[in-house]
This record gives sequence, C-alpha cells and structure tokens, in this order.
Amino acid sequence: MCLLLFGEPMPKPYSYDLRQKVIGAIQMDGMRKGEASIIFSISRNTIDLWLKRQAETGDYQAKSTQPRSDGGKITDWEKFRVFAKAHGDKTQAEMAQLWEGPISRRTISRALQKIDFTRKKNLWLPRAR
Repeated sequence: MCLLLFGEPMPKPYSYDLRQKVIGAIQMDGMRKGEASIIFSISRNTIDLWLKRQAETGDYQAKSTQPRSDGGKITDWEKFRVFAKAHGDKTQAEMAQLWEGPISRRTISRALQKIDFTRKKNLWLPRAR
C-alpha cells in the first residue's frame, strides 16, 4: 500500500533497461545481489522483488500503473438514463436491486453522477395550499 502525501505523485518505476542490466549481472555474470545493489544504487529488496516477479510471471517488467477498465457494468447509457428517469424517486440501493444483473449501490451512484442526474427540488413550482 502506498500513501500519497500532500498530493505528490508516486515515483516512476525503474526502467526495463536497468532491470535487464541488474538481473543480467546477477544471473549471467554471477554477481551477488549485495554487490549489484551497491553498483546500481538500488536496494537489495528491490532486486529480490524483481527476481520474485520473474519467477512468478517469467518477466521482471514493472506492473502497469494504469487502472484496469473492463468497461463497467453499465454499457448502455441511454437505457440507464431512461431507467434513472423512471426510478428516480427510489434510493440508490433500491435502484441497484431493480437494475438487470448484479450491481452495487456505489456503481449506481457513479453512473447517476456521470449522466448528471440530480434529484434537487424545484423551488420555482407553486406550492399547493
């Protein structure tokens, strides 16, 4: 887990070229991990993590920092707009139960924000007495 303090971005991962040099020096040239960490100015723990990733996945490439996008659970936005207008008086939890297929209340909330759907009262309408 990495905490972002004061809105600072996360540091960039080490380049693949550097990773190749370090792993090559250890595996091909027989250099010790401690020596490689001093020569390349990286921590030994980082080298251990790269070697562990190579053992698990076959490569020591950095993990992608881009969030995965599977398209979301709501794909037909026009259909969702019609649904929101029809069921706009219900709570988000009730809307989630009424939507076709499993969907969370939070997903309904984000989708309503995305289509700019609000349930604000119209104060300009005359009140019945």
